[in-house]
Amino acid sequence: MRRFLRENGLSLAFGGLFLLTLAGQAVAGVADYNEQQATRQLPGIGFWQYITSSSYAADVTENWQSEYLQFFLYVVATVWLVQRGSTESKKVGEEGPGDDKQEQVGEHAGPDAPKPAIEGGFRGLVYSRSLGLLMGFIFLCSWGAQSIAGRANYNVEQLRDLQDPVTWGQYVVSSDFWNRTLQNWQSELLAVGSMAIFAVFLRQRGSSESKPVGAPHEATGVSN
Repeated sequence: MRRFLRENGLSLAFGGLFLLTLAGQAVAGVADYNEQQATRQLPGIGFWQYITSSSYAADVTENWQSEYLQFFLYVVATVWLVQRGSTESKKVGEEGPGDDKQEQVGEHAGPDAPKPAIEGGFRGLVYSRSLGLLMGFIFLCSWGAQSIAGRANYNVEQLRDLQDPVTWGQYVVSSDFWNRTLQNWQSELLAVGSMAIFAVFLRQRGSSESKPVGAPHEATGVSN
C-alpha cells in the first residue's frame, strides 16, 4: 500500500484536492444561492437539491470544459510550435510529429512498448494521437454539458423574471453562454502562455516542470 501511494502520489494528491474543492464549491454554492433567494424573498433549497440543480451543474462544467480545452490545445500545439528556452517545448528545429525511430514505434518499439505502438496500422495511428483525441473529446462533452445545464439554469432565471424561456440553439448563441465560456478560456490560455515564458527564466529546484537551477536560459526541452 505504501509503495502504491508513493508511486501514484501526484495523481492521488490532485484527485483528493479535486474532490475537496468540488465539495467546497457545493457548500459555498448552496449558501450563495440561498442568499440570493432570500434577497428575492424566495424560499431556499437544501444541499442535495442544490448539487442536483442546473445552477451547480453549469458552474462545474464551465470550469471543466475550459481546463480540457487548455490541455487539448497544449498537447496539439506543442507538436508544431516551440518556445526557445522553455521546458514545455521541444527544441527549435524538432517541430512536427517525429519519425518512427524518435517515437519508438513499429520496428523501433521496445519489448515493453504498448501493443498498438508495436503493431502499427490503424490502431497505432489512433494510439499515437490518443492523448489529444481524449482531451478534445472530454472538452466537447463538458462544453456540451455546460450548454445544456447553462440553458436550464438560464431558463429558471427567465421564468423567475416572468420572461420567456429560450431553446438550446438560442442559448448557445446568447451573450450569457459566451460570457461564461470566454471568461474561462482567457484565464486558461493566459496561465499556459505564462508558464511557457516564465519557465525560460525562472526555476523551481527539484520540479520536473523546471530546468535545473544552473541551466542556461536558452536551454530548451530540458527538465530536472
